[in-house]
Amino acid sequence: MIIAVDGPTASGKGTIARALAAHFGVPHLDTGLLYRAVGFAVAQAGGNPDDPADAVAATGFADSLLDDPALRSESCGGLASRVSVHPEVRAALLDRQRAFAAQPGGAVLDGRDIGTVIAPQAQAKLFVTASVAARALRRHAEMRGRGEDVTRAAIEADLAARDARDAARATAPLCQAPDAVLLDTSDLSLDAAVDAAIALVEARLAAHHA
Repeated sequence: MIIAVDGPTASGKGTIARALAAHFGVPHLDTGLLYRAVGFAVAQAGGNPDDPADAVAATGFADSLLDDPALRSESCGGLASRVSVHPEVRAALLDRQRAFAAQPGGAVLDGRDIGTVIAPQAQAKLFVTASVAARALRRHAEMRGRGEDVTRAAIEADLAARDARDAARATAPLCQAPDAVLLDTSDLSLDAAVDAAIALVEARLAAHHA
């Protein structure tokens, strides 16, 4: 059983994916962390995230890097968006993600191209989205909670730019798979979004086994 959860930054897809993994008792992979790790490793090495060679050189990072809280920073998210446009980087991380999806018992993966590229065979696919304004409000509260000083307007501008970059890239752009169910979380509380996601996935899995 593979559950694919795709969507833009701050749509709630990570929280929903973790809740689905807990509900169904399977492991979860936030594939965005892989790209954040690459971006972080490039920056640490003094490289240029916009240079394909520098970015590819950073794809061999150790798994332990995925536990580094620095990867969750807003600046790291920007670096991830920049390195993820390189087809060579996506190819280097492809096997890592597919191996996780193919493990016995199943898995939940969230990202931007899970249902379209990484696991097109997934039995259940969600495309989680929300308006830029709603996503900026959430991200602003989250960052203020961490003590980061940033304006909501700056976050909105960054999210819009990141959306455009993710949707326009030539390789594995952010898009909804034809067989994915759309879940708009703009006006939903966290609990309501999770409940809706579980119901949608259970319905899809039931239909798959029917």
